[in-house]
Amino acid sequence: MKNIKSFAFLLFPLAFSVNSVADEFTFGAGIGSLYSGLGVNIAMRSDTDLKYLSAGCVSYSDRGGSTCGIGAGWVTTDVFDFQDTQHGLSAYVGVVGTESTAFRNDEAIYGAGFGYHYFFNGIGIPGANAGISFLVGDAKSGTHTGIMAQIGYQF
Repeated sequence: MKNIKSFAFLLFPLAFSVNSVADEFTFGAGIGSLYSGLGVNIAMRSDTDLKYLSAGCVSYSDRGGSTCGIGAGWVTTDVFDFQDTQHGLSAYVGVVGTESTAFRNDEAIYGAGFGYHYFFNGIGIPGANAGISFLVGDAKSGTHTGIMAQIGYQF
């Protein structure tokens, strides 16, 4: 868990630094790490990156109810020296899963992850996106690992 917290402290200032005057606010809806499960995000978008805060639910059951949480992340398309702004790599800190408890509602598992995202119109233009994230978190029963598929729309 200490490694995840260290990673979060390193990512947080990076994710919310203002890089240029061209940054604009946007919001999105969908499912995946960009949306903390099934949810929404608010982001600062430039021509090459997206810095976001998200809130969503990662599970729902009749017995355990809904398990919801928040997250923050950064997607960049200029990791490699391509002129293409459709392919992005990301870092994420937030809700990564759910853990069942014996007598209470399910509890959220928080952790970190990295992913790949494809923006159909490019990251700087409103449109659909898809991707996949690899996540790890610290659960009471041990380390939780998982993969989260993603599909959504950035307005």
